[in-house]
Amino acid sequence: MKRSIQYLMNKLRQGWRRVRSLTGDDAYERYLQHHGCTRSPLAPLSRKAYFRNAQQSRWDKINRCC
Repeated sequence: MKRSIQYLMNKLRQGWRRVRSLTGDDAYERYLQHHGCTRSPLAPLSRKAYFRNAQQSRWDKINRCC
């Protein structure tokens, strides 16, 4: 019984991680992980600054088809 509950909880966690990945909700965590791997001498951006930069890069250009 205990194993089946653990299995179910594990599947729920995996599903939640997948949903967060598909929606981009985990972007800041992925940024921090990448920043740590690159060994940059600069400090990582704060969450607020990261999302501000992401929004600016997304919307500062022309976004239309024609």
